[in-house]
Parts: sequence; C-alpha cells; structure tokens
Amino acid sequence: MIPTLEELQIGLVAYSPLGRGFLTGKLTREAISSDNDNRADLPRFTAEAFQANQVILDLLQKIATEKNATIAQISLAWVLAQKDWIVPIPGTTKSQRVNENIGSTAISFSQNELSEINQAVEQLEIVGERYNQEQSKRIGK
Repeated sequence: MIPTLEELQIGLVAYSPLGRGFLTGKLTREAISSDNDNRADLPRFTAEAFQANQVILDLLQKIATEKNATIAQISLAWVLAQKDWIVPIPGTTKSQRVNENIGSTAISFSQNELSEINQAVEQLEIVGERYNQEQSKRIGK
C-alpha cells in the first residue's frame, strides 16, 4: 500500500498510532479489564497477547532511554520518520499527553538508527488480531 500511496502522491493519516494506548508503555492489562473499556474485547489486549507483545515495549524503552524520551514519543517519532506524507493522529483525553505527543516532533533518528529500528520491528511478531470477528464484520474487514 505504501508504494502505491507514494506513487499517487496520496498522504496517509495513521489512525491510532499508539496502538490504543499500548505503545505508550503506561497501559496495564488491569486498567483495561473494566466493563467500560472496549479494549478488553480486542484480541490484542488479551492477557496472553498483552504479555507476548511486551517485547515491543522493551525495544521502545531501550530507544526511549537512549533518546531521553518516553515510549509514546519514540512511537510517534518513528511514524513521523517513515515518510513526510505520513501523519499520525494520536488521541488523548489528558492535556499532559498532548504536550508529550508534541514532544515527539523534536526527536530525530539518523538513517542508521532508523534502519536498525525498522529491522528490529520487522522481526517482531505481533500477537493478537486488531479486531475480533464480530468487529471485523462491522467495519468490513
């Protein structure tokens, strides 16, 4: 899809670039276990998937420590570093998170760093589908 968008000069708005809060490193499985959190019904947020995907947060934390940043900032900076025409739209209900998200624009990666991160990301196996079967039917997936 990315090469086609680039060829046609179409921009991409990255929806939920922080993985519904997972890629902030602040989310806990217990926090989404409540009845009023719809993430509890998503396959990527099962206890097993949550634990298996911890390896992603470990990678991001390593980079965040090196860059003196948060995991969320590294996640957003990585999306911003992919292509000039890819724009993430992180959502939040907390003003301090808006400021944290804005801070991601000050983070840069050398070509070598970006290459290393991309290679590491390609090796990761994400556990759990994005949506369950019922949700996928509703959205036409």
